[in-house]
Amino acid sequence: MYRTNTCGELRIDNVGQTVTLAGWVQGVHNLGALTFVDLRDRYGVTQLAFNEDSSEELRHMAGKLGREYVIQATGTVAERYSKNTKLATGEIEILVSEFSIISESQTPPFTIEDNTDGGDELRMKYRYLDLRRPMVRKNLELRHRMTILIRNFLDSHKFIEVETPILIGSTPEGARDFVVPSRMNEGQFYALPQSPQTLKQLLMVSGFDRYFQIAKCFRDEDLRADRQPEFTQIDCEMSFVDQDDVIDLFEDMARHLFKEVKGVDLPAKLRQMTWNEAMSKYGSDKPDLRFGMEFKELKTVFPAGQFAVFDSANYIGGIVCEGCANYTRKQLDQLTDFVKSQQVGAKGLVYVKVNEDGTIKSSVDKFYTPEQMQSVAEAAGAKPGDLILILSGEHINKTRVQLCALRLEMGKRLGLMSKDKFECLWIVDFPLFEWSDEEQRLMSTHHPFTMPNPDDIELLDTDPAKVRAKAYDFVCNGIELGGGSLRIHDGKLQAKMFEVLGFTPEKAMQQFGFLINAFKYGAPPHAGLAFGLDRFVSVMAGLDSIRDVIAFPKNNSGRDVMLDAPGFIDQKQLDELQLKLDIKKEK
Repeated sequence: MYRTNTCGELRIDNVGQTVTLAGWVQGVHNLGALTFVDLRDRYGVTQLAFNEDSSEELRHMAGKLGREYVIQATGTVAERYSKNTKLATGEIEILVSEFSIISESQTPPFTIEDNTDGGDELRMKYRYLDLRRPMVRKNLELRHRMTILIRNFLDSHKFIEVETPILIGSTPEGARDFVVPSRMNEGQFYALPQSPQTLKQLLMVSGFDRYFQIAKCFRDEDLRADRQPEFTQIDCEMSFVDQDDVIDLFEDMARHLFKEVKGVDLPAKLRQMTWNEAMSKYGSDKPDLRFGMEFKELKTVFPAGQFAVFDSANYIGGIVCEGCANYTRKQLDQLTDFVKSQQVGAKGLVYVKVNEDGTIKSSVDKFYTPEQMQSVAEAAGAKPGDLILILSGEHINKTRVQLCALRLEMGKRLGLMSKDKFECLWIVDFPLFEWSDEEQRLMSTHHPFTMPNPDDIELLDTDPAKVRAKAYDFVCNGIELGGGSLRIHDGKLQAKMFEVLGFTPEKAMQQFGFLINAFKYGAPPHAGLAFGLDRFVSVMAGLDSIRDVIAFPKNNSGRDVMLDAPGFIDQKQLDELQLKLDIKKEK
């Protein structure tokens, strides 16, 4: 036995006991006659003490220990003279009677502490060392706990966990597939699943009326803080349910998780907001409701013929920043630079200051009278001391998205986005289709199997862009944590959907024949939802990136710098697969 106890469990009640601990050396403190060693494992840190009563050999060995050495120590639990209230074990120490070095360590490339001196790339290269840091370990422990809570919740509601295949056929729509060549089927490829979407629908046809899976998914898309090439979904599907049934159940699950993990009581019924309302008020289908600053549409407030920029705009919108009328020119210039940056893309920013004395100062004063600017302030709902920030543009939703970026930037600057506050809601009534400039056609907003709103089905023939979807997203603090929809279970309606998306019957059968054929044998009404486990955990942990809740994540270029993957493969492997590389070199 390497240890009788962990480094996190001994307390004052254990004084006098003989124990054996094993772990990593966090630090060595040599004080001459006294030497203290901080020993760390997954459970905590315990101080080992070598004093004048210890043998000279033990003190000599202890003084030679380096950081991250793996050691085993046996001794007696004693009350600590100088207690450390920051440690759970801070009232005791171990008076070491014997110890041994299990494994030596080189000096690590960064400090194994919460406040480390290692940059992101360095820590990812030595991720096995980074995972020793308590804060990173706690993130994975949180992920584990949430996974257990989710499994138990779904099991208690009669869901059955079913594993679906990882090697499947490629499907269009959505993100790019990761593909895998088949050696036994020359020139053919598997695809890694972007989601188990069609497979879980087939399970519903099979009669498994409640399915879930903690599913690995893969998407070859550009990365950002909340994206990784491989990620994990809490994937669920139900039969004989409507939209309210799904929303109610998974709202209960979210309520259970927030209570158990954070001690937070979500409202008895979460708010539902239509997609149109979310876009008009916040410029986003995942609005952050931790603070206000709803958009004020001001197109009709500004008189025509006085300011060419506003005259040519189809949309003029503003946000009111309370108590910010004292912003300096430098601060306003910084905001202007922000909205004109590449990631936002606005052409400029107009400000209106409502001074404490009620007077108004604006960047467009020369175009409008004081009375007209007073009307703008009243229309925006601004009070003395407030600042109005205004954007305009030709494209309504594009300008709203830009104004959303400005709103979030102000929320950040004003400290309105506390990570300890959780505002959750459902977004409903999404458009069924969205226009793709790249493809020059309508594409599914979610996927081709989403049920159209029954009230809008006639519009599929006349004006498909106006068709609403029976779809819903779960949003928390401006992050989409999950989403789903009612599915089409009628073969004729599914065929109509493919037609609108530009599929010929032959192409639809080629890509989705297995599902089309399955619907011929009695498909129940069904619906589903998937939460992003990585995103959910990161919100609970108060993190800005999902990377820190994944054991071995990729960097922003999609590389695993620890494994140096992706990488080239041997020519022998290429020959077996009958593949030939023709890599185009950059000019």
